[in-house]
Amino acid sequence: MHNLSVSAISRALAAGDFSSVEITQYLLDRIREEDTAYNSFISLAGDSALEQAAEADLRRSKQSDVPALCGVPFAHKDIFCTENLRTTCGSRMLENFVPPYSATMVEQMRAAGMVLLGKTNMDEFAMGASNETSYFGAVRNPWDTACVPGGSSGGSAAAVAARLVPGASGTDTGGSIRQPASLCGVSGLKPTYGRVSRYGMIAFASSLDQAGPMARSAEDLARLLELMAGFDPKDSTSIDAPVPDYAASLNDSIAGIRLGVPKEYFADGLHAGTAACVEEAIKTFESLGAKVSEVSLQHSRLAVPVYYVVAPAEASTNLSRYDGVRYGYRCADPKDLHDMYTRSRSEGFGEEVKRRILVGTYALSAGYYDAYYRKAQKVRRLIKQDFVENFANVDAIIGPTNPSPTFPLGEKTDDPVAMYMEDIYTIPANLAGLPALSVPAGLVDGKPVGVQLIGNYLEEARLLNLAHQFQLATDWHQLNPLTGGEQ
Repeated sequence: MHNLSVSAISRALAAGDFSSVEITQYLLDRIREEDTAYNSFISLAGDSALEQAAEADLRRSKQSDVPALCGVPFAHKDIFCTENLRTTCGSRMLENFVPPYSATMVEQMRAAGMVLLGKTNMDEFAMGASNETSYFGAVRNPWDTACVPGGSSGGSAAAVAARLVPGASGTDTGGSIRQPASLCGVSGLKPTYGRVSRYGMIAFASSLDQAGPMARSAEDLARLLELMAGFDPKDSTSIDAPVPDYAASLNDSIAGIRLGVPKEYFADGLHAGTAACVEEAIKTFESLGAKVSEVSLQHSRLAVPVYYVVAPAEASTNLSRYDGVRYGYRCADPKDLHDMYTRSRSEGFGEEVKRRILVGTYALSAGYYDAYYRKAQKVRRLIKQDFVENFANVDAIIGPTNPSPTFPLGEKTDDPVAMYMEDIYTIPANLAGLPALSVPAGLVDGKPVGVQLIGNYLEEARLLNLAHQFQLATDWHQLNPLTGGEQ
């Protein structure tokens, strides 16, 4: 049963092939037995998951019209507040935090009858590109457990790739859904900023953070996004727009769709094997009738430095609430208020989080705000304008998700700049607020490579249609790391 996708489990539950309780118990047992190799989960729901599954089974037995994913097991990245189940954000600061409420997106999926198995491991406060900054230990890539799964949603990506769960949520601030999806050989979607509520999602960088689904296929992403998306009056950044049936257009022809290939994405720094996989994917889209042309995103080279001013600045502000007073970690036996503040934060936060707080505080400080933060926001506008101009001539933009396949654990932990460059192709979409996804597009030395599609605002349906047609023509998304890459 662990090889079944979200959509396949939905169909099997509807047909009565097995119950939600049966598959929930099976996957909980599998996580307990197998996750020691990957460390992809921080907390399991246990009995609560079985109670949810029993409710879903009862709902299916009594109602003729139930949500399609009712009873399907799922996992949430440990950045989403979940009532009565601890939410740590991968940090010592929130190691024992049990929220009194659930995030809006969590509630929406629960209302549809989906079963929460547990919370997945992540880079601390979503700050990282390798899932090595978690207080609960590094996550390992199922394709090679000596390598990283990508970050910060590496736990979700690894859990899906290792067949511990059919789907999981993630968050994407600079590529943290798409990048681990690429490195673990799964599919991941970052929706348009505001498409999915941020209420109850612990903030890293508020103008960039966006929740989205991770699963094995574009079809699964479409079905999950429909449950996640929607207007939320509790989130001031939420988009008040109807949520379409994303699965309805999956099988539409993509003949005539215009794809733009950014010349800047195929410059120095792109691994030759990754480039070859992406170029082959582009040829596949052409064979399906898509029209491909070269485009220019001339300011994309500035995306990384812009991001590492804007994101740390917002993180500095958001993380100021963790002071040892109201909730979260508090140091032992503080001498006075200043000692409590200082030691609680220095002991509660990890090195990468502290590094970004320092950078962000500096960028916002008197005398430097105009030189750094304001200037970064002006360049951010130019990056967005590049996309706006190109979408007048193309329907979507295609390119690599990551500069290279996965790399060994510890290889880049002492070189923050090298680690930051892992997001060079994903960050522009976040700065512009655009939807983007990554789907598997090949293997390089036995390790997965993803291809990225970026769309115009609220055009997730088009991206999912493109990705689904690509997956009908290829089998990269069906390869299983547990069988050496065989299906």
